[in-house]
Amino acid sequence: QVQLVESGGGLVQAGGSLRLSCAAAGRTSTSYMMGWFRQAPGKEREFVAAISWSGSNTAYADSVKGRFPISRDNAKNTVFLQMNSLKPEDTAVYYCAASQTSWHWGRYSLQYEYKYWGQGTQVTVSS
Repeated sequence: QVQLVESGGGLVQAGGSLRLSCAAAGRTSTSYMMGWFRQAPGKEREFVAAISWSGSNTAYADSVKGRFPISRDNAKNTVFLQMNSLKPEDTAVYYCAASQTSWHWGRYSLQYEYKYWGQGTQVTVSS
């Protein structure tokens, strides 16, 4: 069992930055692919970014590519999402998730591949 806790959300003006963190506790010895997803009001939850266990592979949704680099520090069991050049349309609850699926299969954007989820952190971008 793995527990995920997100932090770093808040209110920011358009063009600003936030850094989200996701701390993992519990069975962290297993190699997990990690992902970030978000859900805006009235919309389905969607993929944002993912990173492989080693950190050598990353993937992004087109809407955030070049603005939201994902990284991880396995020594601290933490994954980060640096959110730059924020836009009002980035407003959402952001969730981190952990998957035991190998990056090799390319299924990092599929929510059903992720077994563990955090409770989410709210990000609000004002115009």
